[in-house]
Amino acid sequence: MMPSALKKQLAKELQEGFVVKRSVFNSCLELWPMSEWEVMMKKLNGLNRFVKKNVDFIRKFTAGVKLVEADASGRLLIPKDLIAFASITKDIVLTSGGNIIEIWDAVGYEEAVSNEDGDFAALAEEVMGDQNDVPDGLS
Repeated sequence: MMPSALKKQLAKELQEGFVVKRSVFNSCLELWPMSEWEVMMKKLNGLNRFVKKNVDFIRKFTAGVKLVEADASGRLLIPKDLIAFASITKDIVLTSGGNIIEIWDAVGYEEAVSNEDGDFAALAEEVMGDQNDVPDGLS
């Protein structure tokens, strides 16, 4: 069941449907609004299928992809094979990764965001430290 605030934000997307798939980097699921999925598929379809690594990437990226639609109550039925992939038990966490929603088992999410995997401050500096888009008046 989607939280009511999220249902309001995704009113258009709820009518168009979603794609749910395995995450590339984590043991979670990705919920793609159909419009975002269509953009991604255009990119994938532009790859040369006579290049082996492209075909391998497409196969792995789209492994387990399922179309899902919300019912009248705003519930999404996640297929059992994807629930097993993400080790989802009872409690879930929904997070936003841009225009894509990640669906996590609550315990797995807490493990993924804990600082035990490394220094977040160092990661933040490495990823965002070279940004040159400082707002006017702050440089």
